[in-house]
Parts: sequence; C-alpha cells; structure tokens
Amino acid sequence: MIHLPTPVIRRYASIVMVLALTAGCQSTYYSAMEKVGIHKRDIMVDRIEDTQVAQEHAQKQFQSALEQFQSVVNFAGGNLEVAYKDLNAEYEDSLAAAEKVRSRIDGVKNVSEALFDEWDNELKLYTNASLRRSSEQKLQDTQRQYRCMMASLEKAEQRMQPVLDAFRDQVLYLKHNLNARAISALKGEFDTIKADIDRLISDMQASIDQSRQFVNALKQS
Repeated sequence: MIHLPTPVIRRYASIVMVLALTAGCQSTYYSAMEKVGIHKRDIMVDRIEDTQVAQEHAQKQFQSALEQFQSVVNFAGGNLEVAYKDLNAEYEDSLAAAEKVRSRIDGVKNVSEALFDEWDNELKLYTNASLRRSSEQKLQDTQRQYRCMMASLEKAEQRMQPVLDAFRDQVLYLKHNLNARAISALKGEFDTIKADIDRLISDMQASIDQSRQFVNALKQS
C-alpha cells in the first residue's frame, strides 16, 4: 500500500471534503478519497498525527493556564479585574484546546472502525486459505495495538474535563469576588490544580508516545 505524505493527503482531503459534506456521510468521503488513491489506512495515520499535534498544543495551553493561575495566586497589587480577564482567557483557550483533542479522537475512531470493518469483510474474498489466515492475524494484531492506543488516548481525554471544571470554578469565583479574599481562596486550591494538570500533561505525553508507536508499526507493515 502506498503511504502518501501528510500534506498530499490534506490537499486531496480539502477537495473531496465538499463531497462528503454535501452527502452528509463519512462513507462518501472515504469512497471519494479512495478514488484518488488515498485509502482509509492513510487517513487513519493522518488523523492520528493530527491528534498528536492537538494534544501537544493542549499540553502547552494547560501549562500556560497554570502559569496564569499562579500569577493570580501571587497577585501583589494592580488591577485585579485585568488579572481575572487574563485568567478567563486562558480558561477559554484551554476549553477550545480540549474540544479540538476530542474532535481529533472522534475522527480517529470513525476512520478506524470503517477500516477494520472493510478489512474484516474482505477476508471473505480470499480463495487462498493461507493468505486469509495471515491477513486475519494481521488484522487482529493491528486491532490489539489500536485498542492499546485508544485506551491511552481516552485516559488522557478523560482527565481534561475535571481539570477544566476546577479551573472554571476558580475563574467564576474570582469574577464574583475581585478582592484579597478571593486570591486567598484560589491559593488554597492551587496545589491540587497543579497536581491535576501535571498528571494530565503526563498522561497526554504517554498517549502521544503510544500513538507514535502505533503509527510507526502501521508504516512498517
């Protein structure tokens, strides 16, 4: 199978996406891509790599939000409303980064399910029993590796919402209490939020590493 460079896949994708949106069906999109030589496996690799990029961006964004939160906790004078607005902006950016990660993961799931269904159906087309067994074993191995990757992705994904919820609580509290007492309350929560964000970033890195291993295995097979 030919593996096209990611920029090539994206260029073709931008062309045929109109067809898929018009039809409102992912299967139409996959069929259109296949007609120009881009198969579900290529799309899967591309979407996994897009997920890695989204996660790396989210890591940086959550770290930036934590640093802004720390600057509020260490507030030593000035305009507290400006500090609130800066913190709220970091929260909004974190929310958007998390949503992008979720969207990318959904895209990986969609194309992977389509690929595995197609692969399984095509096993029935073999007339050579030895080749069929070999392909079936490869399918099972790929699915096993895929499940490990998805478990890691979903673990990191699930850590995002509790962090976002805690962050939103702090932002709202500061919004409604622009005074020294609010800063004191935030200070009491900082260590917990820092620990949660550190754990989230670590889990994201683990899932990035896991997905890279999966992509490398696909490209070598």
